[in-house]
Amino acid sequence: MGARVVLHLPRRFHAGFAAKAHLALHGRIAAMVARRGGEVVLAPRSDEMLSGATMGGDGDLHIVESGWCRGPGWLSAAVAYLPDFWHLDPEGVLADSTARFAVYDPAGAPADAATFADGLRARYVGSRKSRYRQKAARTAVDPEAIVVFMQGRMPEWRGHAYLSTPDMLAAVVAAAEGRPVWIKPHPVTRDEGLKAILAAQDRGLALIPTDGHVHDLLAGAAVSVSINSAIAIEALLHRKGSVISGRADFATMVTECRTAGGMSAALARALTPPPDADARLAWYFQRHCLDLMDPMLEDRLLDRFAAMGFPADRLGLGT
Repeated sequence: MGARVVLHLPRRFHAGFAAKAHLALHGRIAAMVARRGGEVVLAPRSDEMLSGATMGGDGDLHIVESGWCRGPGWLSAAVAYLPDFWHLDPEGVLADSTARFAVYDPAGAPADAATFADGLRARYVGSRKSRYRQKAARTAVDPEAIVVFMQGRMPEWRGHAYLSTPDMLAAVVAAAEGRPVWIKPHPVTRDEGLKAILAAQDRGLALIPTDGHVHDLLAGAAVSVSINSAIAIEALLHRKGSVISGRADFATMVTECRTAGGMSAALARALTPPPDADARLAWYFQRHCLDLMDPMLEDRLLDRFAAMGFPADRLGLGT
């Protein structure tokens, strides 16, 4: 009997998981394995699988939704910033993925970078598509503005933040040099974000709240700032620079700021549009992610499984 593919999902999502957008890759994996004669098992996701722990191998291939763990036969999966792109990784997802060890080199960008990046722009900018629901109405943005995108507590909870949100906001305002500082709460934690903005304003920080669509804000503003938001990558779709103040697996593609005192220099660097935005996008998404729209997706999944020691025959998969 072949090894099984075990999908570790929160129990509340087990029923009908394949139809849920944030579990789309898991649904594709389950369908592929079942069609090829393998066995898929749904299992709960434990706190240990989100803790950076080393898990023991048991002969099955385990895939953890938004996981952060490693071990023989363990992979973690999550959306990689842009809808339809995914991590399937032996270290973790997002800032914890193995992509964090890679260093962007324009010479190593795929040859079709410009075509690929233009395809991304048609897919996301042209359709105003982002991961979270956005305001439909158009927002006019001051072209001199710095736009800060909030993320809630997650980056600090995961130990990714170099600066806390209050410290980042204070640093941006101090380094703005007369530029207006706009700020957008995260759509998932909007109320929490608005409270944090009011608290910052009470401390005397000049911040302009906005609920504008991310693509309007990125297209219109001079530069964006976040801890390690997907916004920093989406900015490249608009050929704009961005500053992050937290650990990210795409850090070498953008401008890092690790201290409050370094914000002024970081903003100065990021205000110059990156001349190789296309190469950066292609390097990251083609080298480090899986694309649900890729006609070769099944082959790429099988390659990932084989790299973990689970070739098709071990999983009992036919053609």
